[in-house]
Amino acid sequence: MKPFLILQLRPEEEASENEFRALLNRGGLDESRTRRLRLEREELSELDLTSYAGVIVGGGPGCVSDPEERKSSVEKHIEDEIMSLMPEITANDVPFLGCCYGIGILAHHLGAPVSKERYGEPVSVVRLTLTEAGRTDPLLAGITAPFDAFVGHKEAVQELPLGCVQLVVGDACPFQMIRYGKNVYATQFHPEADGDVFALRIRIYRDKGYFAPEDAEVLTATARLGNPQAGNAILRNFVERYG
Repeated sequence: MKPFLILQLRPEEEASENEFRALLNRGGLDESRTRRLRLEREELSELDLTSYAGVIVGGGPGCVSDPEERKSSVEKHIEDEIMSLMPEITANDVPFLGCCYGIGILAHHLGAPVSKERYGEPVSVVRLTLTEAGRTDPLLAGITAPFDAFVGHKEAVQELPLGCVQLVVGDACPFQMIRYGKNVYATQFHPEADGDVFALRIRIYRDKGYFAPEDAEVLTATARLGNPQAGNAILRNFVERYG
């Protein structure tokens, strides 16, 4: 049985470890069925994607739309490493699930605009709905009604990338989940998250420009009211389909 490759983009130790555990728990994955790579300190040279059941990419504080001169050396390394995989992933339709930062990476690779012009969302729980295509997609099996999703992003996809299908939409951000080909997926929301996960991230990223620091307590309380069931189901469906 092939393992899943989990690529993480968070340089903060506590946030990275918490995200990894959330991906395992919400996806129903045993750690022995994964290979974890933290891109802030590792490289992807000579990586054989055929050795893996699928690729899961976590979120991160970077923005692909930031000017190069504003990106730190760590942010540049992370972005360069994950971008280096996208040609093979899209050309060979490798099972892929990119969460939050992952949708920007996929769209940017496919030539679609990603920017802070429109569709950014503060740290919050939002209600999302399935498109007609989403209602028949296997990763969304079992989700029939509008659902809660955990979001928080400064940049967003501005246009549907060529060759992609729009699966999930929101009032503030229309591109919440897309699919390229048959097996390449990306979400703007965090399917691994729940109230506790977001409470930790609110604490860690309170001074990173996602929200006013004085709002942290209110945002934490609001996040704990969100229902993570649908997002978690997407992760499990991915693992079950490709594992």
